[in-house]
Amino acid sequence: MTQQIKTGPTSVHMIIDKNNKSVELDPRDPEFFGNPYPYYADIQAACPAFYWNNYQMWCFSTFEAVSKLLRDKRFGRQILHVATREEAGLAEPKPHLARFDAIEAHSLLELEPPAHTRLRTLVNRAFVSRQVERLRPEIEQLTHDTIDRFAGDGHVELIKHFAEPIPVSVIARMLGVPLSLTDSLLDWSHRMVRMYEFGQTRQIEISANAAAVEFADCLKELIAQRRRAPEEDLLTHMIQTERKGERLNDDELISTSVLLLNAGHEATVHQTGNAVKSILENGLDPQALFADKAACEATVEESLRYDAPLHMFTRYALEDVTLSEDIVVRKGQQIGLMLGAANRDPAQFDRPETFDKDRSDQANVSFGAGIHFCIGAPLARLEMQISLPILFQRLPGLTLSAAPRYRDAYHFHGLERLDLQWT
Repeated sequence: MTQQIKTGPTSVHMIIDKNNKSVELDPRDPEFFGNPYPYYADIQAACPAFYWNNYQMWCFSTFEAVSKLLRDKRFGRQILHVATREEAGLAEPKPHLARFDAIEAHSLLELEPPAHTRLRTLVNRAFVSRQVERLRPEIEQLTHDTIDRFAGDGHVELIKHFAEPIPVSVIARMLGVPLSLTDSLLDWSHRMVRMYEFGQTRQIEISANAAAVEFADCLKELIAQRRRAPEEDLLTHMIQTERKGERLNDDELISTSVLLLNAGHEATVHQTGNAVKSILENGLDPQALFADKAACEATVEESLRYDAPLHMFTRYALEDVTLSEDIVVRKGQQIGLMLGAANRDPAQFDRPETFDKDRSDQANVSFGAGIHFCIGAPLARLEMQISLPILFQRLPGLTLSAAPRYRDAYHFHGLERLDLQWT
């Protein structure tokens, strides 16, 4: 039986074929990326494991399945270490993406053990909770300084003027990248990250490759400077850190720095905007949400569950994998793990559509799990635990002044604009 489900107020629709466990749904449809949760609910009710025709891969939407598959060592982010391009059905590299691909080749996010283990061990120490906690006074001051720039205006577009500058400044300072480069960092990051979104074009590819060239050239110069004159920053730490006689080479230093700069702010920007939107749209009391340290932590965790910044994480099958009687994933094929859907799974959460910081079933997969759990998660959490309470304290009476608008950027999930006002 084929079931057609309409979930939006317009003629936009999703088609679910229950017999074949397949779904037809355009990720670039504004009705979907603007509010994917009704679609997720229909999918979870009809066929929680489904073949997404638009992506041409099996996807999984339940909390249990996503949590398990994130940790399943039969799947990984890398495939060419165990299969040829032909075996994996991958096209030959595109010459106009050569510099982008060179950075990806050494990226922590795209590697599997032992290469992943070696790289992660060399940089992990800087991002553990006890290390990032030392940044608290600096983040507090940066948050106040950022708000000072618009507090007297009575209105602000929050993404550009608050959500973006704080995390990009923090990660730049940690690495030792001059703050004068933050506008360039944001530009390079946005252009490169578009390569992970649905619907790539040649224009997007050329722009991403050019951004990779500019980013890498900038980092080469900074690495050379740190080799001549070390400083107290993460870039120097990565240059000097040695494990079992091994150090990062320049290509690895560049790739790791690009990943940390990109991942170190992208998710936090999206989650900050999503959290503020969630609080205001649900009419929640900021004083209760941020009453003390424990409340702040609980509120941030619930915001991560309620409206996550990343909604899909893809992995390759490293071998033929039989997941059920009718779901077989062949070696080299990708699967999609639906993080945003898993966080709203009614089988896992009581009233999943309700924002409740005090829920007893608090959990989320927004930062992933397993060996690819987000290395910057402690930093992202700390930034939001500090910046959100200060924002609502400094700007009492904060309200939406226009309907929030999400970016056409699935499988990322973040706002293009968040216009606010206060009295």
